[in-house]
Amino acid sequence: MHPYKRSKRVGDLIKEEISEIIMRRLKDPRIGFVTVTDVSVTEDLRLARVYVSVLKEEEREQTMEILRSARAYVRSELARRLRMKVIPDIEFRIDTSIEYGSRIDKLLKEIKSGD
Repeated sequence: MHPYKRSKRVGDLIKEEISEIIMRRLKDPRIGFVTVTDVSVTEDLRLARVYVSVLKEEEREQTMEILRSARAYVRSELARRLRMKVIPDIEFRIDTSIEYGSRIDKLLKEIKSGD
């Protein structure tokens, strides 16, 4: 038995492949610095939510539009690279956990300096 679920293993594999596809295969010069932070795959392996972080906040919306329009291309590239019967649909989402963490860190520093 594997130590973690199949959906998690598939998510990790998809994360690696999509990161590679975005860095090397997408040729749109408008894409800024994008990092794939996590991939969440449903239990039935039909949907993959890809969480991305964009370095510059002002480029975030444009980058998300480019990624959403490139969904079919990314999925076809995944189909060529992965040996799976069904390739999951891809849904790109902004990962706000880094901003959330820095906000909490800032609040904790404010509390500490107030003591």
